[in-house]
Parts: sequence; C-alpha cells; structure tokens
Amino acid sequence: MSVHAPEDGSGEAQRPPTIEITRGAATEEELAALIAVVSDAYAQEAAEAVVEEPVVSAWMRTQRPLRRPLRRDIPWGRFAG
Repeated sequence: MSVHAPEDGSGEAQRPPTIEITRGAATEEELAALIAVVSDAYAQEAAEAVVEEPVVSAWMRTQRPLRRPLRRDIPWGRFAG
C-alpha cells in the first residue's frame, strides 16, 4: 500500500490524498477502515501544520545589514609587521 499526498505549495485547492493497494486482497470493510483512519490522520496533520509568518517592521525593511567584524588575523598593507 502507498499513500500519495499532493505537494502543491501554490495555495490552490488541493486534491485529497490517494491510496493505492499494491499487494494482497483487502475486503471492503478493511479498505473502509483504512481510508477512515488515514483520512482522519491526514486531516489532523494538515490542520496542525501552521507556519508562523515572520513579522517584519518598516524599520527592519529599510535597515542595512550590519558590517561583518574586521578580521585581525589577515595582515594588510604596511601594517603587516
């Protein structure tokens, strides 16, 4: 058995996951139980999967990145002593 969930990050309405039985002969009751359990687990996971949007203020947007510290281990010019 394999479960395929659509991987679409575009925000469009997604299709529900598909279940494909690759071996064996399951009864209708077993398939119904499997679909119910997997569908419920998928719905719970999708509902809990929330990404926090980072809050970026106007100050942070216009702020230049700070300069990296100078490397004192690299000699330069006539001060290379």
